Amino acid sequence: MQIGLDFNLVEDLVAGVDEVGRGPLCGAVVTAAVILDPARPILGLNDSKKLTEAKREALFDEICEKALSFCIARAEVEEIDRLNILQATMLAMQRAVEGLHVTPKLALIDGNRCPKLAVPAAPVVKGDSQVPAIAAASILAKVTRDREMSAFELIYPGYGIGGHKGYPTPVHLEALARLGPTPIHRRSFAPVRAAWEARLGITDSLI
Repeated sequence: MQIGLDFNLVEDLVAGVDEVGRGPLCGAVVTAAVILDPARPILGLNDSKKLTEAKREALFDEICEKALSFCIARAEVEEIDRLNILQATMLAMQRAVEGLHVTPKLALIDGNRCPKLAVPAAPVVKGDSQVPAIAAASILAKVTRDREMSAFELIYPGYGIGGHKGYPTPVHLEALARLGPTPIHRRSFAPVRAAWEARLGITDSLI
């Protein structure tokens, strides 16, 4: 249920929802929903991309400690390839909101569209810079996904995943062309599909 309203007038039981990982060539898309506790304010909340890694890590722990409720959810690579990245993101957002142990009165979604939810929802363009609950969600999602990408660096060496986090940097594209896709690469994305098709001319098995 999508509604339109002045989100600045709503303070009680508002869930902020954001995602990280729509653009990368590999890994899951990770989402989070957060209901902040007005009695336990958290200073320094902002769009996760505007914060240092150290600040994000510190805020991650504080959000988990002080929030009334939070849920980190995801859509896996297989779901992204089957549904497309937009629909997989919407699914992951649904999972995040549904996973909250406190039912919000309103969900504010970063961006210009909302997933289908059982609670009222409204999109907020650049919400991670305007709405503290969305900023908190962006921090939880980014820290979670960045940690996963660092772990994948050890499982799939040579791609630089820990550095670029799966985004299509020159280093990543060169490694993809040279080494071929891994099981965590999104085959529905054009650069991965091209590398996979080129690889099929060499071997029938995925590395």
